[in-house]
Amino acid sequence: MDQQPPGDQDRSAATDGSHSCYRHPGRGTHIRCTRCDRPICPECMVNASVGFQCPDCARQGAGTGHGPGAARPRTVVGAPITADPRLITKILLALNVAVFIVVHVKGSLLQDLTLFGRAPLYYGGPPEGVAEGQWYRLVTSMFLHQEVWHIAFNMLGLWWLGGPLEAALGRARYLALYLLSGLAGGALTYWLAAPNQPSLGASGAIFGLLGATAVLMRRLNYDMRPVFVLLAVNLVITFNPWGGIAWQAHVGGLIAGTLIAIGMVHAPRERRALVQYGTCALVLVAVVAIVVARTAALT
Repeated sequence: MDQQPPGDQDRSAATDGSHSCYRHPGRGTHIRCTRCDRPICPECMVNASVGFQCPDCARQGAGTGHGPGAARPRTVVGAPITADPRLITKILLALNVAVFIVVHVKGSLLQDLTLFGRAPLYYGGPPEGVAEGQWYRLVTSMFLHQEVWHIAFNMLGLWWLGGPLEAALGRARYLALYLLSGLAGGALTYWLAAPNQPSLGASGAIFGLLGATAVLMRRLNYDMRPVFVLLAVNLVITFNPWGGIAWQAHVGGLIAGTLIAIGMVHAPRERRALVQYGTCALVLVAVVAIVVARTAALT
């Protein structure tokens, strides 16, 4: 069979309206890469979800027509699978333990970081608290624990509930769930408790994880009996007749965690990010509204 010289191939390509492949200049083609729009010959074409891609773009986007991250496996809420699914849980646990140690070394920090509405720290002193502009107490109190049994119980719950949730929700969503649940628990305590009642601990955030676990298990059609038993036991402890527990923090965290998880787990795929982060934003707005209204009432 006769072969056409390269120069004749180029002229033929120009004559019939095609272009030369960017990797094989002597080969005319009508196909272009769907990402970079360069002409590609049949030998260079890589199948993509839409059309064909050149080898360079296929290597960058794993042949999907999207960025490299789009080809990564994702969880039920759209989060990418990570190498360490407990990284944020470990960091939160370490932070709680570190604060516990620092506070016990320097005991005066406890009253400076504890959550309460409005009260003097010593007789005849000026009023302090969240109502006096110390809003940071809503955050710092989430990482405070006074007794060993208190931090041990909460950190056990964080490790047991947090790991599976972090793996399912992804790091950003999981961290948002934890922090907003803790803030909601603190806000409800600030709203309903006596202004001079101190409150501390990660219980609000842990109850948020518990509520989110129930939502996730229901979404995945798991057996709900274990989580219902755990929830019932914790509610009995919360409302025990001996007192000493800020039930408002538990209830506030549970409600916030459940609502956030519903938004994350049941968000429609086409509007997933909008619904998920929109739910978080609405919970944050509710927290801010409660704090502002209570502050106005106390001052």
